[in-house]
Amino acid sequence: MSLIPSYFGGRRTNVFDPFSLDNWDPFDGFFNTSAVANVPASAQETSAFANARIDWKETPEAHVFKADLPGLKKEEVKVEVEEGKILQISGERSKEHEEKNDKWHRIERSSGKFLRRFRLPENAKIDQVKASMENGVLTVTVPKEEERKPEVKAVEISGSWKLDMKKL
Repeated sequence: MSLIPSYFGGRRTNVFDPFSLDNWDPFDGFFNTSAVANVPASAQETSAFANARIDWKETPEAHVFKADLPGLKKEEVKVEVEEGKILQISGERSKEHEEKNDKWHRIERSSGKFLRRFRLPENAKIDQVKASMENGVLTVTVPKEEERKPEVKAVEISGSWKLDMKKL
């Protein structure tokens, strides 16, 4: 539970999280698409689905990302790892085909493109990233390198010290 109320579209992300690279749109949810005719349709579609919800948890073995993407097929989603250990999850939900005789009473499901980026920590094995999609939930698993314990090596001390009993 967050102690700070969210004024930015109800997002659960932490503004103090250095790993989150969300693309925040200050106008997301501001425009009523039926009331604003001068906003390009492409801009409306992009912002409509831009806020895909993604959970990120860290286990002892891996970083696990889970995204709710209902209605999307795995072919419509792209998971990439860019240089600098940036995990990028993107995709697009197409608009439903409209018939001329159809009369819509309410449109609440969003369509358009989404893009989320996360900076992975140094211990992430980016060459072993795996992704799977089941029942509209995308799971991306990024294994972690084993934590190396410092190796302690005993060092032999050379030289000798003799006690000369005659000098005593």
